[in-house]
Amino acid sequence: MNPAPVLSFHSRTRSLVFIAVFAALTAVGAFIRIPVPVCPFTLQLLFTTLAGLLLGRFRGGCAVGLYVLLGLAGLPVFTEGGGPAYIFQPTFGYLPGFILGTMVTGYIAEHLHAPTIKQLILADISGLFFVYLCGMVYLYLITTVYMGQPMTLRSLFLYCFFLAVPGDICLCIVAAILAKKLKHHGFSI
Repeated sequence: MNPAPVLSFHSRTRSLVFIAVFAALTAVGAFIRIPVPVCPFTLQLLFTTLAGLLLGRFRGGCAVGLYVLLGLAGLPVFTEGGGPAYIFQPTFGYLPGFILGTMVTGYIAEHLHAPTIKQLILADISGLFFVYLCGMVYLYLITTVYMGQPMTLRSLFLYCFFLAVPGDICLCIVAAILAKKLKHHGFSI
C-alpha cells in the first residue's frame, strides 16, 4: 500500500489559498444572478465546476464545502442569505449538490490525461447531473412534505431543469474553456 503523499509547506499553503479563493468565488457567484421563478440562475456553478476541474475532487470539494459551511455558520454568502435555518430554503439541496458535483467533476478531470475541451465539458456535465439530482429532489421534498405546498413533477422539471439547463450547460462550456486555457498557461496546484 502506498503511503499518502506528503505535501511540502509551499504546496499545502498553495492548496489552502486556492481552496479559500474558490470558496470566495463561489460566494461572489451567488450574487451574480438572473431571476428565474422557483430556482434562481447564478454563476455559482461556473466556480464550482472550475474548482473541480482545476483543484481536483478533494481540494475542489473542500472549497465548495468551505463555502457551504461559512453560509450555514451565518455569513450571508448564499443566494438568499445564510445561517443554519437556510436548510429550510427550498433551494438548499443545490448546495450539497454543488459539493458532490464538484467532487465528481474533479474525479473525472483527475483521471484524464491531456484532456480535450470536450472531455472537460463531459466531466462538468457529469457533475451537473448530481447538482440537479440533489437540488431537485430536495426542492420537491421540502416544498411538498415540509411546506405542504403541492408541486407537480411537471412544474419541478419545467422550472428547475428545462429553464435552467441551457444556461448551466453554457456555464459548463465556459468552465471547460477557462480550465483548459489556465492549465495551458501553467496553472497547477
